[in-house]
Amino acid sequence: MDKTEGDRIDPFSRRLMGTAALGAAMAPLLAARAGEGGQAGTTLAAPTRVQHSSFGALKQVHAGVLDVGYAEAGPTKGPPVILLHGWPYDIYSYVDVAPLLAQKGYRVIVPYLRGYGSTRFLAPDTIRNGQPSALADDVVQLMDALGIGKAIVAGFDWGARSAGIVAALWPERVKALVSVSGYLIGSQQAGQVPLPPEAELQWWYQFYFATERGRQGYDKYRHDFARLIWRLASPKWAFDDVTFDRSAAALENADHVDIVVHNYRWRLGLAQGEAKYDDFENRLAQFPTIVVPTITMEGDANGAPHPKPESYAKRFTGKYEHRLITGGIGHNLPQEDPRAFAQAVIDVDQL
Repeated sequence: MDKTEGDRIDPFSRRLMGTAALGAAMAPLLAARAGEGGQAGTTLAAPTRVQHSSFGALKQVHAGVLDVGYAEAGPTKGPPVILLHGWPYDIYSYVDVAPLLAQKGYRVIVPYLRGYGSTRFLAPDTIRNGQPSALADDVVQLMDALGIGKAIVAGFDWGARSAGIVAALWPERVKALVSVSGYLIGSQQAGQVPLPPEAELQWWYQFYFATERGRQGYDKYRHDFARLIWRLASPKWAFDDVTFDRSAAALENADHVDIVVHNYRWRLGLAQGEAKYDDFENRLAQFPTIVVPTITMEGDANGAPHPKPESYAKRFTGKYEHRLITGGIGHNLPQEDPRAFAQAVIDVDQL
């Protein structure tokens, strides 16, 4: 499919946006797209700001090339919801979301991505591959291992990209999608396009990871690095040391550095993927539309690079709604405003 420069969706050219301009630009576009869905679902009770410190005992399951660690909440016969975290975060991004959804009868699955927490490769010689389609295939393999035919899939950062890829390549497996920062599907070809200096600056860590010094630095200072990213991506989120340390423990996974570095080098075309994913990546390079019911979300204080909603709205051809979450909400939207995220999952189920 040919793309004009204005039509290209490039996740590497994401810019910061002003919330006032966003609201003005998006109102007429998204009002027409939202239709009758979005607010018909069950409304959560008024927030009481009860914070949860733990998921309880985690589970493990062999899924594809991985032994996946995951948290589970809610009734086992409930409608399944899979919540996917990003980098450099972990499953605790959803520690307050999962109980809200479980209380509404959903079976909530929150897996550690490859390279995080208790998720491990089954074989020592498996390539520590961080390319996007491999991470998305992990989701499908997990669904198969848990006997889940179809699920609501939701995520942010890497998790939003994986959720979007699953919805694009395997729409029959996705009942609905919630994606923070919208359409994040990209390609190595898109990653070759130079950006204006301000946009390139937003991706400073990607270039750092392209060097061996960067790899060694991230390995040595991974907690300091993650804390810096948390602060930059969510400048108004006053997280404490207990909250950070709880998630930073997941970065001690033996494969974590390899997965992260490979992911960012692959995006720039500096690392090869696996041939078994070539067909998936070729299809994704065409920027496929997403047909399943979708709610995209954005925090009004997201300090991480992200696309403007009006740039990707047309990529969602099914029932669709976009939500701007105000109040100083940054990149880690599910942890910063768990009620808004859980409400989006409930509402997208009704679109």
